[in-house]
Amino acid sequence: MALSLEKLEALAPDQASLNAARKLLNPAQWPLLATDTQGLLWGECRGSGATPYRVVLAEADAGYKCSCPSRKFPCKHALALMWIRAEDKLSFTPADAPDWVKDWVSRRRGGGAKTSADENKAKVSIAASSETDVAEADPFADARAAAIREKNRRAREASILSGLAELDTWLLDQVDRGMAAFTSQCTQACKLIAQRLVDAKAPGLATRIENLPATLFALPETMRELAAVEELGQLYLITEAYRRQKSLPPELRMDIRRAVGWTTTREELLADATAPRLRAPWRVIAVIMEVQPDRLRRIETWLWCEDKEATPRFALLLDFVPVATGAAVGGYSVGDRFGAELVFYPSATPLRALIAETSSGTQMSSSKLDMPDVSVEKALDTYETILGAQPWIGSWPITFRNGRVRRSGNALFVTDANGGATTALPLRSSQWDAATPLTGMKQLDGVGLWDGRRLTLCWAETELGRWINA
Repeated sequence: MALSLEKLEALAPDQASLNAARKLLNPAQWPLLATDTQGLLWGECRGSGATPYRVVLAEADAGYKCSCPSRKFPCKHALALMWIRAEDKLSFTPADAPDWVKDWVSRRRGGGAKTSADENKAKVSIAASSETDVAEADPFADARAAAIREKNRRAREASILSGLAELDTWLLDQVDRGMAAFTSQCTQACKLIAQRLVDAKAPGLATRIENLPATLFALPETMRELAAVEELGQLYLITEAYRRQKSLPPELRMDIRRAVGWTTTREELLADATAPRLRAPWRVIAVIMEVQPDRLRRIETWLWCEDKEATPRFALLLDFVPVATGAAVGGYSVGDRFGAELVFYPSATPLRALIAETSSGTQMSSSKLDMPDVSVEKALDTYETILGAQPWIGSWPITFRNGRVRRSGNALFVTDANGGATTALPLRSSQWDAATPLTGMKQLDGVGLWDGRRLTLCWAETELGRWINA
């Protein structure tokens, strides 16, 4: 066999990479391991985001490629795949190479992986990696580490509160100047306070404020001043709730801390026994990508639960990829169906989740979504209930039956198909061209994301077939 532990030691860039690779030998980290008859191995390794990293390996010459952004070569994922094969402890499913593997093969140059020529490179060892994992630490190390973490947490809490005090002053200044002045100069004003909040270790609030100008300028000019009042009001609500978080229910307290910028790692969430879990068949109803001001590409994968009795019925997989890594390719496409257990972040309104374990492969499905019999008006009522539980939710998924797309001037609206419709949800202007053909349909059933002002239509079942937000 071309791959061996000795070869692995020679390829590893340093001992730390080998130690990190050992931690990825758990079968739960690899929802996919496959091989073909040409000596190619590939797999998907779970990371911190929604989309697993894709790793491919040529067994004959140890050539490799991984989709992670690591600057070490080979990265820990490629090393782990080599290690799994070398020890032959996990089975690889025979399969035809997928397109992304074939694409790598067609682009390959050279004769595979090369060992380092640096004579000063520190020797790395499989044995040392094992010793690192099992070595007994000093009995007081955990206590000292916990004390340091608590000290850092207190320091960050104090920094955030200081930043919130500055935000209070900034909010009052904007109100004093008036919303007309704010909307005309919000880009520069928001940039300055957002940077201060980054310094105060409140990145969630900083991103929210950085995105505010784009949110306002995407609206018709007549709506901007009222929208500015609403957005600034939500910022004030978040700051006040954060100061009073100890009096909030535990789930809402988690919501407010995430809104400010505290994060939960994948490992922490999977280890949380109180986090809601749901094993069910899921359908991908939308994949939305956008570049944030911090130069991260935000990838939203929206899922619909096909189990009628399950709660919640929607889930959001959220991933962030540096723009510098190039074009992002999500792990799923609209219409994909798969079985999985999802673990939801604790919340007053559970929505964001991670895939804990997949129970079936991904397949494209052409079957219709079995949506509940809810009118557009009732769907809006459901959103208002959710908004009461968490007033800063942003976009929320809704479903409706017997709807219709209507035109008024240049704008498109979704209403109930019956003649007594009293609710009309305006479609996002970026969808007008694509959704115009839907105005010819007498009725449709749909799924969309409603942010309180505009609807992003994601999926529609019509008399002519399925329409999706491409």
